[in-house]
Amino acid sequence: MSGHSKWATTKHKKAAIDAKRGKLFAKLIKNVEVAARTGGGDPAANPTLYDAIQKAKKSSVPNDNIDRAVKRGSGQEAGGAEYQSITYEGYGPSGVAILVECLTDNRNRAASDVRVALTRNGGTLADPGSVSYMFSRKGVIQVPASPSVDEDAVLMAVLDAGAEEVNAMDELFEVVTDPADLVPARQALQAAGIDYDSAEVNFVASVQVELGADAARKIFRLVDALEDLDDVQNIYTNIDVSDEVMAEIEE
Repeated sequence: MSGHSKWATTKHKKAAIDAKRGKLFAKLIKNVEVAARTGGGDPAANPTLYDAIQKAKKSSVPNDNIDRAVKRGSGQEAGGAEYQSITYEGYGPSGVAILVECLTDNRNRAASDVRVALTRNGGTLADPGSVSYMFSRKGVIQVPASPSVDEDAVLMAVLDAGAEEVNAMDELFEVVTDPADLVPARQALQAAGIDYDSAEVNFVASVQVELGADAARKIFRLVDALEDLDDVQNIYTNIDVSDEVMAEIEE
C-alpha cells in the first residue's frame, strides 16, 4: 500500500503547485450531479452524494453551484446531462500503468480524447483488463493533520470501523478501508470530531514503479494532459516518486 501513499502524496503536492480551479470545479460539480441522479438528492440517505458535496465544499465550490447540481441530478431542475461512467486503461512512459475514469455524455469523444492525450505524451491505450488487474478498489479518506489530530487519534477513531491501515503523509493522514467500510470509517471520524478532506472509493495499485526525476516529469505531463480533458474525472497510476525526486522536480 505504500506505493499508493506515494501517489496520493504526489497528487496532493502537485495539486498545490498547479491546481486548475475552473477544471476542478467542473469535475466536482459533475460528481455531485451524477451522485444525485444515481442515489437521490438527499445527502442523508445517499452517502455517495454526501461525500461528493463535502469534497466540493472543501475545494471552495460555491454552495449555489452545488445546490443546482443536486437539483439537476435529482430531476428537480432541468438541464442535467446523461453521463456514462467509463474507465480506460493505458500505459505511460517507463511502463507506468494508468487508469483513467471518465464521466461523459459522449463515449466516442471521451475515447478519442483519452487516446490522443496518451499517444501525444508517450503513452498508449491498452486493452480492457490488461492494466486493471494491477489495481484494487479501496475506500480512501484523507484527514488533514493538525496540532489536535495526530496518527494515534485517527487510528483510535477508525480502528473499530473497518479501517485496514492509516498512512502518515505530508500534512495529512490517509485512512484505507474496504469499499464497504468507507462510510462507517468516515462516520467514526465525524463522531470523534475529526475533520476530513475527502472520502471516496479509489483504485489502489498493488505493484509500484519507482521513477527518477526525468521519468516523473514525463508522467506528470501525461497526467496534466489527461486532467485537462473535460470528461476525465480521476486518474490512477502505479508510480512511486520519492520526496527527493519530488523536490528536484519542484525546483
